[in-house]
Amino acid sequence: SETDLHWEELLKSTTKVLVLCDLDFSDLHSDEDRDILAPTHVANGVPPPPPPCGVPPPQPMGMGAPPPVPNMVGGNTLTGNKTKKTVKLFWKEVREDPIVISKLKSSLIWDELSPVKVDTQKLEHLFESRAKDLISKKQHELNKHKEVIVLDPKRSNAINIAMTKLPPPRSIRTAILKMDSTVVNREGIEKLLSMLPTDEEKCKILEAVSANPGVPLGSAENFLLELSNINELVARLKLWAFKLDYDNLEREVAEPLMDLKQGMDILQRNPTFKAILSTLLSIGIFLNGTEVKGFQIDYLTKVPEVKDTVHKHSLLHHLCDLVLHQFPQSTDLYSEIGPVTRASKVDFDELASSLHRMETECKASFDHLKLIIKHDGSATQVKVKMSEFLSDTAQRIIILGIVHRRVLHRFHRFSLWLGIPLHRAPLTKPQDLMRIISEFALEYRTTRERVIQTREKKANHRERNKTRGKMITEVSKMRSQEDRADAELRQLLEPENTDPATQLNGTLTWRPRRKESVFNQSLNGTLGDGQEDELLESLVKTATKIPAPRTVPRERKRTRHADRKSLRRTLRTGLTDEEKQILASYIKSY
Repeated sequence: SETDLHWEELLKSTTKVLVLCDLDFSDLHSDEDRDILAPTHVANGVPPPPPPCGVPPPQPMGMGAPPPVPNMVGGNTLTGNKTKKTVKLFWKEVREDPIVISKLKSSLIWDELSPVKVDTQKLEHLFESRAKDLISKKQHELNKHKEVIVLDPKRSNAINIAMTKLPPPRSIRTAILKMDSTVVNREGIEKLLSMLPTDEEKCKILEAVSANPGVPLGSAENFLLELSNINELVARLKLWAFKLDYDNLEREVAEPLMDLKQGMDILQRNPTFKAILSTLLSIGIFLNGTEVKGFQIDYLTKVPEVKDTVHKHSLLHHLCDLVLHQFPQSTDLYSEIGPVTRASKVDFDELASSLHRMETECKASFDHLKLIIKHDGSATQVKVKMSEFLSDTAQRIIILGIVHRRVLHRFHRFSLWLGIPLHRAPLTKPQDLMRIISEFALEYRTTRERVIQTREKKANHRERNKTRGKMITEVSKMRSQEDRADAELRQLLEPENTDPATQLNGTLTWRPRRKESVFNQSLNGTLGDGQEDELLESLVKTATKIPAPRTVPRERKRTRHADRKSLRRTLRTGLTDEEKQILASYIKSY
């Protein structure tokens, strides 16, 4: 149609820079217009069929054998030193794919990771497979389906559906108390307000818990129980929603695309993210006993569920401990990937539909304007401004479409960089991949804070044990290593002459010095001859003077109240007859 032709002309004539709503997308170049997942043309024009599941793709003609898997953890030292059977990590291995390498023209993230040294003896002890702890599969299935269900099916189903759009329940409580909008957004607050537990539901859940100890609650019941434990929940949520309403901006398409683009850039450069993957890979290679290049990124969702067989700590707990030990400069990861968290809450399929709807409505507006001009003419100023507005809007929609296409193509390249197989990359949605990384980072931050607190408690306990059983004076003498070093330094700096005057005067010029006594001046020869004679004469008289004997012996004065007892003891036990007589005579003497 004529409108489509006009739209094509606008496509060709659009030369504006890629800037929308003050968001700069100018780093998206024209070479990203072509999707990396597009089929590659071969000599006969027919692309090769996809390989079957579990079988690596064939080598292209003219290429040698693929390079060996890099030794990520120091050879077979991790895979060959086990003496006990350990817990297995059921991840999906990342395999070498020359087609992906040729498309990326660069290495994967697994080729960039450095080896990490892990304590194999500790891991072998913690994750030893113990037969007595295993439950039979049949019993496990029975326990799995045995849950306490209190809510009616319709209410329970609605809560379970809403929970898929919310963070894990263990993270929501902290987010509500801190009003952390990076964890729960405005839409999440509305969902929470619609799922508030009633008093009747609270009573039913608490009665069910007391009547069935040891039996887990259903997911919906457990979620409502978590919410009911937050005091003044309604007031907190309404205040939070009112706060966020002032910050919301109408950038429904441009902002998610910018978040996705920035999130991919952050993850590609973040050293903590690479340190976590490298450490987890080293642990898994040791526990599984097989050398692999990497693992599929969706295994991050299962890391908090794997527990050791000694302390029942999660694999994530030990992962945090190892990362803190091997990489002291690492961060909590979650605070650095804000764009990833925001992108995980966006439905990019709906975003594409919104973009298509904007384009359709803009084209329809052109048709409406043409009909108006056909009947009324084009001389009016309103119609001229409307035409200019539609042309500018069309160009902005075209720019938005270019940005959308290039960002998604960059995401496909990012998926291959993470090791996602070529046949699964087109099916991987941005929000799903970003949600996996974001939720893992949130769990990692929570567990990392707990590990740091545990370390601080142990350090304080060790410090207290050093002074246990000692007197306060002994502890205060040498409180720390710095005090001992300071005492040794002072001892070295003290002069050999221990004369009191020299010690008082010191060697620094700025310190106030005490004036020498007359005796010291006489010894040093600073007094005159006449003064020396007078001083010596007074000293001789004082030394040879004989004290006169006392004619009257000295009598010790006693206080007026020497015979008085304690008032508290008197009031408590009463007075004897003798004490009453003494008290009466004492009163008469006044």
